[in-house]
Amino acid sequence: MKKVDCIIRPHKLEEVKTALNELGITGMTVSEVRGCGSSPSETDWLGEETLIRLPIRLRLEMVVPDALVEPIIEAVLRHAHTGQPDDGKIFVLPYGDAIRIRTEERGEAAL
Repeated sequence: MKKVDCIIRPHKLEEVKTALNELGITGMTVSEVRGCGSSPSETDWLGEETLIRLPIRLRLEMVVPDALVEPIIEAVLRHAHTGQPDDGKIFVLPYGDAIRIRTEERGEAAL
């Protein structure tokens, strides 16, 4: 199992959700977040550095079977891309276990 964490632009959410749904992904957590990546600092018209911008983005979190990780990455890359700076990031983390509280199922069965 892996956790796939995606930071995307808010206006891309419906397009990304639709693509993930076509892969059979229906379980996810979506949160509004603010932040900035490693893009170069902007300067104003006087050449002075401005304050760090913290634009609003959405964070999609999914814990999925290993076999779905690459198709999810491809779908997010295809549907969240605008070609502009700050399009977002995708993080993939290993997960050791999952437990469904209601039924006590474990592992991929709990997903």
